[in-house]
Amino acid sequence: MLLPGPLRSILRGKGPPPGDSRASQPAGGSAPSAARQPGGEDAIVTRPSRGLEEFFSYIRDQSGLTILDLGGATQQNINFITNLGHRLYSENFLQILRETFGADGTEDQSNPGRIEYFLRQTLDYQEDQFDGVLIWDVLEYLAPALLAAVVERLHKIVRPRGYMMAFFHADDKLETVPIYTFRIEEKNALQVAREGVRRPVQLFNNRSLERLFGGFESVKFFLTRERLRELIVKV
Repeated sequence: MLLPGPLRSILRGKGPPPGDSRASQPAGGSAPSAARQPGGEDAIVTRPSRGLEEFFSYIRDQSGLTILDLGGATQQNINFITNLGHRLYSENFLQILRETFGADGTEDQSNPGRIEYFLRQTLDYQEDQFDGVLIWDVLEYLAPALLAAVVERLHKIVRPRGYMMAFFHADDKLETVPIYTFRIEEKNALQVAREGVRRPVQLFNNRSLERLFGGFESVKFFLTRERLRELIVKV
C-alpha cells in the first residue's frame, strides 16, 4: 500500500540531520506560517497549464505508471493521479528542506553530510523506479551543491524516456518570489494558491536551466501568466 509522504516519513523514523542538535519538527507537523494576501486569505486561481498538459500527454494512453509528487500529499492530486490508473508517491520536499537546513531551508546546504541525509529523506528510491516526477517549483530553494545532488538523484530514480515537470520564476532578478501550492484540476489546468513570499536561493534564465538539465535528453519551456517557466524534462 502506498502511503502519503508525511505518513511514510513518520514510519521511516526521520530524525534530525547529522551534526544538528535541534529536534526535527514531526514530518506531519505544520510548516511556519506564510504571509497572507490582503484580507487575510490566500489568492487561489485556476489557470491553464501547458506544462501539465504536455506531461499528461506522454502518459495518457498508459496505465500502471509510477509518479512522484514533490509538493507533499494532497488529496486532490492523489485522487487525480490514481483515478488515471497510476501509482503515486508523495514527498513534502520543502518541509523536509526546512527540517534539514533550518527554518528558511538555507542553512549549510553545502555540507556533504546534510546533503546525503536530505537525499535519504526525500529521494531514497530505487534506480529507474519512476515514470514521471512532479517537481513543481522546489528547485529554486536549493544552493548549487544541493541542487546538483538532487538533480543527479532524480536522473537515477526516473526511468529512461520518463518525464519530469518543474516550475521556475521567469524573472531572475527578483529578491523574493511568491510561494505557491499546486493542485491538479484537469489534465491541462491547475489550481494555484499563493501563500506569501519567500527569498529564493537562486533563480535561473533559460540558458542556466538548459545547463542544469544538460544530462537529460531534452527540455521544453512554456511561459505562464504568473511569469513562471513550466519545464518538461525528458530523461
